[in-house]
Amino acid sequence: MMHRWMGWEHGVGFGGWLFMLAFWALAVLGLVFLVRLALGGGRPGPAAPETPFEILRRRYAQGELTREEFERMRREVE
Repeated sequence: MMHRWMGWEHGVGFGGWLFMLAFWALAVLGLVFLVRLALGGGRPGPAAPETPFEILRRRYAQGELTREEFERMRREVE
């Protein structure tokens, strides 16, 4: 049996359950956001710089160097 108080029924009802679900979802999302922010935002750190050999390989793959230039520079790098 529901009691009435100033025209409102005591009890949560369907709208109340939706509001409560939305409130807890926002609370959990806010907590996740704060934790990620505290731990660095979840973004990866700066990439490690390329080694000379990696730069040489990339330049050769892009066609900036001939095979002979690549081999000569590779021997110098090693």
